[in-house]
Amino acid sequence: MIGSLRGILLKKHPDHLLVEVSGIGYHVNVSVRTLSSLADEGSTVFLYIHTHVREDTLQLFGFMSEDEKNIFITLLSISGIGPKVALNILSGISHEAFLSAIETEDVALLCRIPGLGKKTAHRLILELREKLPSSGEIKDRVFEDTLSALINLGYKKSEAQNCLERLYKKGIKDIEGLLKESLKYLTGDVSEGNR
Repeated sequence: MIGSLRGILLKKHPDHLLVEVSGIGYHVNVSVRTLSSLADEGSTVFLYIHTHVREDTLQLFGFMSEDEKNIFITLLSISGIGPKVALNILSGISHEAFLSAIETEDVALLCRIPGLGKKTAHRLILELREKLPSSGEIKDRVFEDTLSALINLGYKKSEAQNCLERLYKKGIKDIEGLLKESLKYLTGDVSEGNR
C-alpha cells in the first residue's frame, strides 16, 4: 500500500496530478484545494496518499496533510460516501472548517459544499461527531509539531512560539506554510514592516 509520494509534478489536471517517482508516473486524484496549493509543474511535491482498492479499481488519492487524509478516510467509512463525494467535500471546504462545522453542527455551512444537501449534512454530523478529532486538537498538534521542528533547527522556544502565534493570527495554519514563513521571519528575510 502506498502511504506517501515525493516526486516531480509532471502534469496538473482539474481533478488529478501526474507525479513521477523514480521514472514511474503515478495518477493521483486530488481535491481542488490541494491542486491550488501545489507549486508549478516541474517542481518537487510531497503528498500523503490513500490507496483505494476495489475489486475492479486501484486509485491513489493525494493530500497536503495527514489530517486531511484522515478526514477523507473517515468520510469513506460512512454509508453512501464514496471517494468522489469525499474528495468533493474536501474541495468545497478546508478540512479545518469542515471539522469546525461538524463540531458546531453548522448544517448551513455544510450545505454550501456543491452536491451536499441538508439530509447528507445532517447524516455527516450525526455519524462523524464522535469519529473526528476536534478542530482545536488539530490546531494544537500542528502548532506543537511546527514548534518542535523549529526548536530542533536551533531556534529558541520563546522566539519560535511568538513567531508561530503571529502567523496563526495571520491565518497560516498548515505545517508547511508555518515552517516556511517562520524560517523567513526568524532568519530576518522579512522586512520589519511585514512583521
